[in-house]
Amino acid sequence: MSVVTPLKLYNTLSREREVFAPLDPDNVRLYVCGPTVYDLAHIGNARPLIVFDALYRLLREKYGPDHVTYVRNITDVDDKINARAAERGITIRELTEETNRVFQEDVAALNCLEPNVQPRATEHIAEMIAIIEQLIAKGHAYAADGHVLFDVPSMPDYGALSRRPLEDMIAGARVDVAPYKKGEMDFVLWKPSKEGEPGWDSPWGRGRPGWHIECSAMSHKHLGEVFDIHGGGIDLVFPHHENEIAQTRCAFGHDVMAKVWMHNGFLQVEGEKMSKSLGNFITIHELLHTDKFGGKAWKGEVLRLAMMRSHYRQPIDWTVKALEEAEKTLSRWYGVLRAHGLKAADTAQAPLRAAFVEALCDDLNIPRAMAELHALASKAEPRDSDSQTTKAEAEKLARAASLLGLLQDDPTTWAQRAPEVDVDVTEVKKLVAERLAARKARNFSESDRLRDVLAEMGVKLKDGKDKATGEPTTEWEVA
Repeated sequence: MSVVTPLKLYNTLSREREVFAPLDPDNVRLYVCGPTVYDLAHIGNARPLIVFDALYRLLREKYGPDHVTYVRNITDVDDKINARAAERGITIRELTEETNRVFQEDVAALNCLEPNVQPRATEHIAEMIAIIEQLIAKGHAYAADGHVLFDVPSMPDYGALSRRPLEDMIAGARVDVAPYKKGEMDFVLWKPSKEGEPGWDSPWGRGRPGWHIECSAMSHKHLGEVFDIHGGGIDLVFPHHENEIAQTRCAFGHDVMAKVWMHNGFLQVEGEKMSKSLGNFITIHELLHTDKFGGKAWKGEVLRLAMMRSHYRQPIDWTVKALEEAEKTLSRWYGVLRAHGLKAADTAQAPLRAAFVEALCDDLNIPRAMAELHALASKAEPRDSDSQTTKAEAEKLARAASLLGLLQDDPTTWAQRAPEVDVDVTEVKKLVAERLAARKARNFSESDRLRDVLAEMGVKLKDGKDKATGEPTTEWEVA
């Protein structure tokens, strides 16, 4: 275990940051709501994929890769799936298989590790039926007119996760008015299948599950009645996660379903809510393979870094500028590795800086951890007088970035600078070194002259000091 710093996570259930203590350190269990495979995943869907992949990597680092179980489900039975298959004139199976294949390719391009288990809803119908039967037996659900519904008033503390007033929960649940329902908040666990829809035999007739019961069944089968962390987007807090908690707790009789509930914030595109009507709806696949956003296709690692620039609980604005900055940063970091002849795979034994680890363990504060990566990159810039020291810093950079799923490519495949840059890199480095020597010699007139020369070449300088030695430093970039 290389991470000994206590891990603190913000728990949506308690509204507090808590020191994370797993139920079983030998099997830390994480469940995240995955895709409904009726259409390609949009860029908003990428945020929980990247956030919880980062958490998974941190947990593996802290407890060991063999002691963490990550489950991310696939919803392959849903009204949207039925409608989309009918719209396209293909079978439901054809739609879900095709969509899931593209999803898996896109997630891999984002450098996300495969979860230990990716259960499909259609393969867990028996488990759903068993939980529904338990809920009926315990007085928390009832059958009516071919449906089975959860009896919300039977759970006195329903709503503890979202903490919404009753009127807001009623509005947010988008409840259907139906004569067979006892209460307007009651939600469907099982419903009849219409002609041409998927269906399974059950004690209540041929039908299919409601959305919420799917995750309760899959998490129970693969992680147990109570597990460590449940994650997803903030939009799932109500009603989906609230209803998951209700079903699971009432079926198995525990005070909690998961000890910690984590939710990532919303995503906007160029300052506006993403929607097809605004023309700013964009999928991960389009970003990777078309020029729809920013006039070019983007590397998956660029998308990943751009997504990490904001704390996971805060809203994020998805912009072309953010992608361009992420691409530029990665080009610089890869340039550092290339200069030292390094690949991330060669640096697994390099130490992690304490400040970097502390940032990640502070409720997954990736933006703060990124500041440490920038500092490492500055220290790792090759200097003829101190090549061993700078190489050691470059190894630390690659090691830390790898923990975040970054710098996984071959450095030789990345340009020295952004592709559109048209400067003589060798000449720029020579002049920057001469100017740095002039600064150290306190020859400020020569330093200013060289700054002007570089400015004429389109090069912007940033002067600073090495925190450890106090020596002057200079970074450069194309203006």
